[in-house]
Amino acid sequence: MEVTSGSATLAAESQGSGIDVLLLHAGVTDQRSWRHVVEALPDVHCLTFDARGYGRTTYALEDGWSAVDDAVAVLDAYEVVSAVVVGSSMGGRTSIDLVLTHPDRVRALVLIGPAISGAPEATYQPEVLALDDQWEAAEERGDQAAVNGLEARVWLDGPTAPEGRVTGQARELFLEMNGRALDAAEPGERREDAAAWDRLGEIRVPVLVLVGEHDLQYIKENCAQLVRSVPGARLVELPGVAHVAHLEGDSKTLNEIAAFIAGL
Repeated sequence: MEVTSGSATLAAESQGSGIDVLLLHAGVTDQRSWRHVVEALPDVHCLTFDARGYGRTTYALEDGWSAVDDAVAVLDAYEVVSAVVVGSSMGGRTSIDLVLTHPDRVRALVLIGPAISGAPEATYQPEVLALDDQWEAAEERGDQAAVNGLEARVWLDGPTAPEGRVTGQARELFLEMNGRALDAAEPGERREDAAAWDRLGEIRVPVLVLVGEHDLQYIKENCAQLVRSVPGARLVELPGVAHVAHLEGDSKTLNEIAAFIAGL
């Protein structure tokens, strides 16, 4: 389905039947990253879409656009009143902002290495700072392939894991998805929907937080703060994986998500 939201035409897909689940992708992937999760939820109605700047979604420059408004537009287009929302990284930020601004539209949250709007400025460990210098140099010389490879090193392999830890189809898909995003036109200035960091205690739905062993340290710390702040939230560390564990088809990630949704 093509869903209109402001200046954007969002490329959305629906699969299966059962409890409604909306999946919001990370800022280095697009909706194709959810394939393993969708396959692990055969008795669920899964909705995915490409955010502005990603995948097949088209848009015109629009300052003040809202990722939350885009997510609500997809729910409305499929006539979904309330959904379990699964968000990875950037999609996790949108998921948290969505439950704070439209609590009636969210039944529960699954957050994978989520970003959190309003969080303190990130502090990077030395191995990430070294890669950041390489990233800036590649940006300056316009070497998008090098930028893409460095982002795979951080977000796919994980900075504390060996380079090239993830191989095969998962790596190829990451590079294709993120490469497309790196080449995309800017959508305009995004609106701040919730400034969630100081409002996490307002969340009143079941929350599962997943974070990879090899994810960035500040993300792990933010996940711990999230779980301390949200009543009843549960944190699970995923051994051997990094920021986008679901893209790898990590069995623990898939099992935790499926069990959480089945238990609602």
